[in-house]
Amino acid sequence: MYVTCLDLEGVLVPEIWVAFAEETGIEELKKTTREEPDYDKLMSFRLDVLRQHGLGLKEIQETISRIDPLPGAKEFLDKLRENGQVVIISDTFTQFAQPLMKKLGWPTIFCNELIVAEDGEITDFKMRIDRSKYSTVKALQSMGFETIASGDSYNDLGMIKASKAGFLFRSTDSIKADNPDIPAYETYDELFNAVMDAQK
Repeated sequence: MYVTCLDLEGVLVPEIWVAFAEETGIEELKKTTREEPDYDKLMSFRLDVLRQHGLGLKEIQETISRIDPLPGAKEFLDKLRENGQVVIISDTFTQFAQPLMKKLGWPTIFCNELIVAEDGEITDFKMRIDRSKYSTVKALQSMGFETIASGDSYNDLGMIKASKAGFLFRSTDSIKADNPDIPAYETYDELFNAVMDAQK
């Protein structure tokens, strides 16, 4: 039995931090896992920037409420789910993901938790498990599932390489150049067909 494991941001929805950076005009927050492979370092940097500007969870959630899935993402996800099990494995946080999951039809998502003070300041973050994407696909495999994985960033490479089949989706030129052995796709139709072929 197969489980398709998908990244969230950049694959199904726009990058949350980029959208927030654009709304607030804080350029530093545009940095994502496409540029910074070390997620802990990236998140610590983001929380420092939020503190400097006096911004917290409420302001980010207001931005998220205005974010829609990427064009065609829900239809792609619906079609995938009609043909097998799908899990979204993301390094985002439950406090960010919920409104986006509603717009995507409530798919299963495994993500992390923010630690938020009473005044709404994001004081820290708690990762669900070390190397969460890679560890999750390995756990699924230990339960007898074959995994197929797709994502766009450095933090997706572990789950992509550990899976029976793995694909880059709308990734950067540098990530594609560094990983020429991983098929790379730009459209949902291409990715859907690749996932279906991998299940044969």
